[in-house]
Amino acid sequence: MDEPFYKAHWRDIEPERMSAYKDGFQWDDAAAALYAAAKISKGQTVADFGCGPGKVAVEIAKRVGEDGHVHAIDINSEFLAIANQNAVKAGVADRVTTHQSEGVSLPLNSDSLDRITARNAIMYVDNPIETLREFRRVLRPGGLAHAIEGDWYMMVAEPVEHDLWLAFVKAASHACRNSDMGRRLYGAFSAAGLEDIQISIFANADVEGRLLGMVRNMARYALESGNLGASEIDQVVEQLEQALSDGKYILVSPQFVVTGRAPT
Repeated sequence: MDEPFYKAHWRDIEPERMSAYKDGFQWDDAAAALYAAAKISKGQTVADFGCGPGKVAVEIAKRVGEDGHVHAIDINSEFLAIANQNAVKAGVADRVTTHQSEGVSLPLNSDSLDRITARNAIMYVDNPIETLREFRRVLRPGGLAHAIEGDWYMMVAEPVEHDLWLAFVKAASHACRNSDMGRRLYGAFSAAGLEDIQISIFANADVEGRLLGMVRNMARYALESGNLGASEIDQVVEQLEQALSDGKYILVSPQFVVTGRAPT
């Protein structure tokens, strides 16, 4: 049976999209704020689920130091090869191990991690609660699971008319298992048996076009779904690109940040 699109389009990534991902996922002050609640420190063993090209895993490897270790996990083998290259360039290859997995069963021993992180990855797994139960399994008692998720239906795109933007999001949402995972994340942590759950929401406004690449990806997904006409899809992208030129562009993509502790 063919894989669902939300999974297949991460297992096989076309060259143009891969090139964009290789250049993206930068670690900066905004990323640091999203990961602060994970409380990553020296000597810890940490997994980064949905690691992509490994830039976050490399940063974590720097933070855990020579006595720590990072397991970088992704569904895409090319991402893992790039992650290994980035670890070599950063001088932390000896403390980064890559694993190919889609999250149904993590290739790690029980009670083996101090922390496990994921950013915009839980929305793509078959069963978020079961994946989070795997997070709980691999954590040592008292270890932290930390996830960052978007919620496509809470995005704001100015000046696109509301109903058109909603139709655009609906048409593109087949690219995710749960495109509204952000709002579901807190409940999923609880259902997975994690404790002391904390939640924050970050909603920085992009006025520089930083998120237009995501919108263009969504446009491709919307076109592939066949649920919205090409002219309407083009209108969304063109309106945002013109608004950026005119100084009227705003795009907000809220990020839900949830941490939960493995039972002691």
